[in-house]
Amino acid sequence: MGHKVHPCGFRLGISQDWQAKWYAEKDYARFLLDDLKLRRAVEQKSPGGGIARIEIERPGDEVCITLYSARPGILIGRGGQNVEALRSELEKISREKIRLTIKEVGRPELEACLVSRNLAERLENRIPFRRAMKQAAFRTSQAGAKGIKITCGGRLGGLEIARSETLRQGRMPLHKLYADISYGFTEARTVMGHIGVKVWIYKGDILPEVKEKSVTAETSEVSQSS
Repeated sequence: MGHKVHPCGFRLGISQDWQAKWYAEKDYARFLLDDLKLRRAVEQKSPGGGIARIEIERPGDEVCITLYSARPGILIGRGGQNVEALRSELEKISREKIRLTIKEVGRPELEACLVSRNLAERLENRIPFRRAMKQAAFRTSQAGAKGIKITCGGRLGGLEIARSETLRQGRMPLHKLYADISYGFTEARTVMGHIGVKVWIYKGDILPEVKEKSVTAETSEVSQSS
């Protein structure tokens, strides 16, 4: 029986950073529920923005939300209209002051959530799943990824019995804590039912920084020992 762990949660604090950067003792449950509502509202209000990651901070009495998007122009809109409309909607939900920041994703082909979302849209447009998986893996490999793994599960090809199919290219060290692995999951809502799309992308290793001792510190230690 396999024991599967979320690749991002497995590496939190080691090679992955938290997407919610705040601390609370009394209002933890309320803040957590607000974060879930805000994330759900952002995804619903901007489906074509290509949002890869949402980071939430709570310094003081305001909420700072950072959106990492592959298409920031769509999120901003003409003259910042879309940003203002989204900020007003989020302030109604959280009843707090919202500071919204949008940052562009440099290489969207290396973000697993964007790749899985794009693959799900192609499956909804009735493109053969094997062709869509191979094309997504090829684009990710061309972008500089060291490995990719794609798994599609459901009534693939319109068959009566659900099954899963996996495509692998390159390396995928899921057991290594310092491996920079991006993970994304999306459901494709097709006519024959839902098809789950999981994507793992291996970008390389994040090596810890080695602190070097200064020469003055070493000389002082030698003088004290002598």
